Amino acid sequence: MNERSLHPLAMALTSIAIGVVAGLGAVVFRALIALIHNLVFLGRFSTYYDANQHTALSPLGFGVVALVVMAALLVVFLTQNYAPEARGHGVPEVMDAIYYHRGRIRPIVAVVKSLASALSIGSGGSVGREGPIIQIGAAFGSIASAYLRLPLPQRITLIAAGAGGGIAATFNTPVGGVLFALEILLHEVSVRTLVPVALATATATYLGQLFFGPHPSFVIPSFETPYFELANPWVLFAYLGLGLLAGAAAALYIRTIYGFEDFFNRRFRRRPYLRHALGMALVGAIFVLLAQYSGHYYTQGVGYATVQDVLMGRLNGWGFLLLLFVLKLVSTGLTLGSGASGGIFSPGLFMGATLGGAYGLILGQVFPALNISPPAFAVAGMAGVIGGATGAAVTAIVIIFEMTLDYSAVLPMAITVAASYGLRKALLAESIYTMKLERRGHPMPDALQTNFAYMQPVAQIMERRVVRVQADVPVATFLETHRGRLATHWFVAYEGGRPQGYLRPQDALGLALEADPGQPVAAYLARDFVLVGERRRLFNLVPTMRRHGAAAALVLGGTNGGVVGVVSAAELGRLTLDVSELYV
Repeated sequence: MNERSLHPLAMALTSIAIGVVAGLGAVVFRALIALIHNLVFLGRFSTYYDANQHTALSPLGFGVVALVVMAALLVVFLTQNYAPEARGHGVPEVMDAIYYHRGRIRPIVAVVKSLASALSIGSGGSVGREGPIIQIGAAFGSIASAYLRLPLPQRITLIAAGAGGGIAATFNTPVGGVLFALEILLHEVSVRTLVPVALATATATYLGQLFFGPHPSFVIPSFETPYFELANPWVLFAYLGLGLLAGAAAALYIRTIYGFEDFFNRRFRRRPYLRHALGMALVGAIFVLLAQYSGHYYTQGVGYATVQDVLMGRLNGWGFLLLLFVLKLVSTGLTLGSGASGGIFSPGLFMGATLGGAYGLILGQVFPALNISPPAFAVAGMAGVIGGATGAAVTAIVIIFEMTLDYSAVLPMAITVAASYGLRKALLAESIYTMKLERRGHPMPDALQTNFAYMQPVAQIMERRVVRVQADVPVATFLETHRGRLATHWFVAYEGGRPQGYLRPQDALGLALEADPGQPVAAYLARDFVLVGERRRLFNLVPTMRRHGAAAALVLGGTNGGVVGVVSAAELGRLTLDVSELYV
């Protein structure tokens, strides 16, 4: 298939179109979740659902678990028969497509992921909607790229634009959507990648606000005490302690999800329907029992109602908050480990809020002079668990800020997230996203590194020991004339003033052993080359060589415009070795 790059203006317009589709996709997806949720728990046909409000108890009582299991069976049917990659939390599959499948995501994934995730979330599965909408938006970007026959860099950019747009629309977090794409998905950060992603997320956010309103995801009342008092440096250490606690929780979160996945794989590998039905039956039993003893389904679904309770200060028992943390952790492991489709972001928010809230309550009792506000620690805990688990530290800070719109939270969140990420990295090298791919044998880059070396002109690294010869000269004459240079120089053969091919040093030596002395050199030339100028940047040279199937680039320059150097795999390899010194 012939690939063609889009002009920057066309790329910008395409990104806006991707943002429109991602924004509308988020709207439809949330409507699907609401429809299934209302059918399962309330027995009514409606697409209105405020996740920040507790769901009324089902008249079926414990019988609602049967509906949860029925939804689980439908999820297995969809993922088993149409799109196995729609199972799980979505983001690893997008990363895998970018780095190992040339940005190709099957169109069916968007449909199956929407239905399967809506069934999982709407029926009470302990998963979030951000993972699915990221995968759905990324699928739209991949579909558009395939239709337009775009090269890989632009394909990845549109995938990231769709993913960022999806998360921005569903959470009303435009800057967070851009940062998520930059930290997790994009292979580089530059104008050509940042602008399309920003346009898509802005467009998707605007559409999301038209349908969901401009308000933040969570409402936090005015606190009696500020988050961080500069007059009391001990508060700084309090948030540092929370960060360490959140880092340990993030590592436990990752281990729990993959531990449950391994357990179900060992016991129910060939019985996927039984596997997921059993897992979701246990999840349903947990939130139904909670409702019977406490009055609410605290751990079901995305859990935003519980998060809102913590932020409003309605849950003041640290023991109950820690119980909710444990139950949410187990429920999320059961849900994803048994085969559900949904994200890990929302459960992380829940666990961070309950853990941070409990920590703040305990701290306030032990050190009353600190004037601790537990909801403030809940907000920082949300960022700490998410930043530690996902490895997207900056994204976690910005998204939680955009979801709460309380600027005073930024400083404590920065402290908490930094400590959390550092400890989680020390305890567990892989994030919740990269762990899945590492186990698959597909390691991911753990840093964005500058490609400054590839901005150099080819003249900086080219092999300059090049000799010009005539293509029609006999091999015997060639060998006699250049006897002392056969092992060290490249030979470029000309005919009619134009380069026709080349001989590497090893090829020139081989002529003495295998070639017919009477044949012209032209009969033995390698012709897989491209011609480039001295000022061509390596950044553009490598894709040019790949596109033409060239093993070497002949560099034109000097006063007569002849070949003055050669760039081959050997020169590119030496460059890679030189650059690697910066990162060890």
